Amino acid sequence: MNFLVIEQDLRVSGTSQGIISRSFLAKLRIAYPDSIIDVVYLKHHPSDDQLHLLPVNHIETHALDLKIPFLTKFINRFYWRLFHVSLNERYIHKVYGSHIAKIDYQKYDHIFIRSTGLDCEAILGAKDLPILKRSIITFNEPYPLFWCTGSKSTLTNLEFFKVKEMFEVIKQAQSCMATALLAEDMQYLYGSRKRFFALPHQYSETVFDLSDIENVLKKNKKIMISYHGAIQFGRDIEILLDAYEELVANNALFKENTEFVLRVKGIDVKKLAAKYSKTPNIIVLYTLNFSNSCNEQMNEADINIILENGPLYCNILVGKAPFLAAIGKPILSVSPARSELRNIITDHQYIASCNDKDEIKQKLENLIINRMNSNEFVYPFGEYFSDENFKVMLDKILILI
Repeated sequence: MNFLVIEQDLRVSGTSQGIISRSFLAKLRIAYPDSIIDVVYLKHHPSDDQLHLLPVNHIETHALDLKIPFLTKFINRFYWRLFHVSLNERYIHKVYGSHIAKIDYQKYDHIFIRSTGLDCEAILGAKDLPILKRSIITFNEPYPLFWCTGSKSTLTNLEFFKVKEMFEVIKQAQSCMATALLAEDMQYLYGSRKRFFALPHQYSETVFDLSDIENVLKKNKKIMISYHGAIQFGRDIEILLDAYEELVANNALFKENTEFVLRVKGIDVKKLAAKYSKTPNIIVLYTLNFSNSCNEQMNEADINIILENGPLYCNILVGKAPFLAAIGKPILSVSPARSELRNIITDHQYIASCNDKDEIKQKLENLIINRMNSNEFVYPFGEYFSDENFKVMLDKILILI
């Protein structure tokens, strides 16, 4: 088979989307080892991509100039208020579309157009182009921003017109794909008569150079609990830290033998560190590049934390889940009542309600005690992120479209 994958983000660090997209290409090669896999990479800023590590036949890279002309920006100051359409966004979509329109798409059996972040520029750039009728479009986040869990965006006429525009794209596309709950929600949101297929994110170590370990923090206690990631979209780190602080205050064994290391962004790190400064077991630091972060979580941490969006539901699959599934260590997912991970994690000792401090404390305490007694590999996600399951799920999609 001949595959074409249109990507926006193949960075090796600083973004979960780059990790997901690179790993998708690796898993595609594993699933179809004799296939042709070509990539069109539409990037809009300089980045470290290490494209030579990707197991594909050909990569065509375009550095896009997304600087909006002054006249367009000036007119848009009035235009979007009158017509509820952003000329600035349309200009960006046309830049993407101008490159997508040049692709010789007819030589491919299957085409994937994969979104990045919250703006879906490549997907919207393909609107009204013939390639879209042959494409599987992939959503990694809800669109538009108002429907993103924990978003503070208001529901304006501009947002409604974005829904209308994306509805036209979905109608034109051959098929649509997202992670499980997101696929379900977006099919309902857009009233699509076209099925949204489910395919989980992936992680493959083969497409990363993990040799940089310069900034890895060596653990100082028997048990290191670790969280690496952003604090955004309703993720509550403080209820977790409050629970851990109580454990340490009430148990001398935990105080002596455990530490909680956070590598966070998206909040005031200094303010968070100051709040918990009276508990030296809590160490708040800035984020690392992907290589150092991986090595710290793989080789130093004993229990890794996942924060899902909240507080009511999380219909996205957090990008770090497949990575943590690959390293075979205990995790604690702090999750809302309706969430993607609640449908995946097979053992409930690894998941706690994001608004229940007592449950978080109990689950964390049990994990610490278990880890003090055993370093055996554990698999909280079962086989959900395995190579075999990826191929089974993708085969079903390719057969049914």
